[in-house]
Amino acid sequence: MAKVLFITQKVDEDDSVLGVYHHWIEKLSEKIDEIKVICLYRGRVDLPSNVSVYSLGKDKLSSADLRGWRPLDFARGRRGFTRIKYIVRFWKYVWQLRHDYDAVFVHMNPIYVVLGGLFWKLSGKNVLLWYNHPLGNLTARIGIKLADKVFCTSPYSFAARYNKTILMPAGIDTLLFKPSDNVEKKHNRILFLGRISPIKKVELLIEAAKLLDDRGVDFELLIVGSVVSAKDKKYELELRELASDLAFGGKVIFWPSVPNYKTPGIYNSSGIFVNLTPTGSFDKTILEAMACEVPVLAANKTVERYLPKELRQLCLFQNGSASDLCNRLEQLLKLSHNEEQQMGRTLRDMVVKHHSLDGLMKRLSHFFEGHL
Repeated sequence: MAKVLFITQKVDEDDSVLGVYHHWIEKLSEKIDEIKVICLYRGRVDLPSNVSVYSLGKDKLSSADLRGWRPLDFARGRRGFTRIKYIVRFWKYVWQLRHDYDAVFVHMNPIYVVLGGLFWKLSGKNVLLWYNHPLGNLTARIGIKLADKVFCTSPYSFAARYNKTILMPAGIDTLLFKPSDNVEKKHNRILFLGRISPIKKVELLIEAAKLLDDRGVDFELLIVGSVVSAKDKKYELELRELASDLAFGGKVIFWPSVPNYKTPGIYNSSGIFVNLTPTGSFDKTILEAMACEVPVLAANKTVERYLPKELRQLCLFQNGSASDLCNRLEQLLKLSHNEEQQMGRTLRDMVVKHHSLDGLMKRLSHFFEGHL
């Protein structure tokens, strides 16, 4: 058993995007003796007694202060001073808790490896970084250099090029994300679920929906998600304008984001799930939908490596092509009930085999115990 310092952006069971990591910590606590968590933002927390959560204070800011926050933004004025206080508070926790952890796990924010890496090295702590992003700046390069091991889920991510990087399961709770007979399924429902941001390329899906409508295809497009930062609000308004004609006819529906633990019902109510994030990261929503036995469409090459050959033509579309996406959607909408069920079972089996949460926790605990 080991003692771990877990550093992440947000610990909040109700968060629509990051709430899944509350569950990660909960499951990890079953295999780890003690977990100390440092986070920028602490929301609703319901964790076992061997887990302690320390907030850097972002949850105490007003909504105006939250806009555009960056860990090392030393802008002039009160807000810049507040951000410097976060860094000082981070160092304080790292020092005060130094006898309470043997290994450090930094999740997706290499800046913390930059800030604490030398101290952890001198203190004999194993430093593990999870970095699953297609791009990497100087901060990421330094963080990877200082880490003992780096984890990612996609062979196309920025970190995958380093010898110290290990490909890991994505960590899908297949007991939560599973097919359900208690949810009414709309087989012609096309689902997008995720934060509303330009990188998600939701406009491409709306363009494909327009092409489907021109062909007279019967469908409903459900877009579930909200903007995370104020800068994306303009993008959301542009999407609603783009979809206005289809929305007026009931073909496109917008829903706000929901907590991650409530999404299985939405997956199960849908006939097709679409993810448009480009290759580099590996969006967990793809795997969550698969675990619910929902046929998926993605432009991510990482998905291809886990699919049987007979499904690659159906589940993958050309990145950036609304017409190719439209063609694939039309193919999936024409599947018979038996074909859809068989495809769903195949997709779920892949997730259970390669990307389960239990599998991820077993591998992580192995590294936390010093087996580098």
